[in-house]
Amino acid sequence: MRRRPIFLISVLCFGFAFFYIPILSMIVYSFNGSRLATVWGGFSTKWYVSLFSNKQVGAALFLSLKIALISATMATILGTMAGIALARFRRFKGRLFFSGMVTAPLIMPDVITGISSLMLFILMAEWIGWPSTRGFTTITLAHITFSMVYVTTIVQSRLISAERDIEEAAMDLGSKPWQVLWDITLPVIFPAILSGWLLAFTISLDEVVITSFTTGPGNTTLPLLIWSKVKLGVTPDINALATLIVLVVGIGVVIAGWLMNRAEKQRDRDARLAYRANE
Repeated sequence: MRRRPIFLISVLCFGFAFFYIPILSMIVYSFNGSRLATVWGGFSTKWYVSLFSNKQVGAALFLSLKIALISATMATILGTMAGIALARFRRFKGRLFFSGMVTAPLIMPDVITGISSLMLFILMAEWIGWPSTRGFTTITLAHITFSMVYVTTIVQSRLISAERDIEEAAMDLGSKPWQVLWDITLPVIFPAILSGWLLAFTISLDEVVITSFTTGPGNTTLPLLIWSKVKLGVTPDINALATLIVLVVGIGVVIAGWLMNRAEKQRDRDARLAYRANE
């Protein structure tokens, strides 16, 4: 009986070490003064200085952020609507087909999704003349297609587990369906929507395979730039860039956790007030 907690703690520590020791080593070697990423040459911040003065990295980062913001927002809107439809409308014609089409990119290999998107854009350019070139628009559309699947899954799972008593009570008291959606349903699933947006943003920001099929000349995203540099060997400036990405993602996760915790507490307070008012 005493060995079980020790075993579980050991497995937990091994799992954390397996995931986070490489990240910590990358952060440490981003301050390496040597040009060789694996040879310590003293503490230095020169790679961060050169990174901020690199216009190619700045342009790739700006393009990746713009694509990720737009695709995550559109994927969240479309995924939320799809999740609500699948969770609240259990029976309608074509539901099985719609559910299969929504979740298909989730189980489809990225290579197949990238080739399919490329063929679609080529055929559209031949038939209707749009998009005339592959670049920002095609990358964004492809990212929306596969990232909205994750939002749909998260929102649908949250709605299935949520109670419908408050929604039904509001409609019995004369609220319109859109009022129930805006005042009750959306606040209840807000943590799921925020989680879906963050996941879609992260997936879009580090996507390589699908982006490589749908991009064109002069539209190099940050993951593609990093991939092209890594082929020649990992350098300290790549470590510095990855460290900054980890920092930004970590700050975003902390802020998102704080917002979700705040929304959960506010919802609990509202529920207690409503319960006391009905006593």
